[in-house]
Amino acid sequence: MTSTTGTLEAQTPTLTALDRCDRCGAQAYVRAELASGGVLLFCNHHGREVEPTLRPKTVAWVDESSRIS
Repeated sequence: MTSTTGTLEAQTPTLTALDRCDRCGAQAYVRAELASGGVLLFCNHHGREVEPTLRPKTVAWVDESSRIS
């Protein structure tokens, strides 16, 4: 599920192989832009794990896990 606002989507770059999960260091596929101003990156596993509690605190939740082959 990808959810962003039009403005943020245009400004948010696609995650690359250099972007790493803040929890485990694996490749990041989820970018959480917090209402407080921070940005967190997660692998698919950790993104799913934190989504229910973290997503309400974000202004943008970018999920690029559909790129996983």
